[in-house]
Amino acid sequence: VQLVEAGGGLVQAGGSLRLSCAASGRVSDINTIAWHRQAPGKQRDLVAQISSDGRPDYADSVKGRFAISRDNAKNTVYLQMDSLKPEDTAIYYCYAQVVVHTIERTTTFDYWGQGTQVTVSS
Repeated sequence: VQLVEAGGGLVQAGGSLRLSCAASGRVSDINTIAWHRQAPGKQRDLVAQISSDGRPDYADSVKGRFAISRDNAKNTVYLQMDSLKPEDTAIYYCYAQVVVHTIERTTTFDYWGQGTQVTVSS
């Protein structure tokens, strides 16, 4: 599975951006797909995730401002970010989890995109 993010940039506080993550390869094996972010000097944190059946989940810090969606026909996941704050500034990474079931075992694989920079100015 390969993941390519797009849509980052510089925006003023209160503005909006939409990130996209295009998946290729064995996309049919993708279970959960998510967005994480990492600010300078901080750990990488989960922002939002969406399950294979479309159920979203969000970090408390972005609830009500961000929305994650997936277009299975285009193999693309979007993160709509509204009411952006300077503390949202980070590199945003797309993440996909693949779960492979065999008779012997269940194996989980993690895939990451290269990241896209989001900068929110005050």
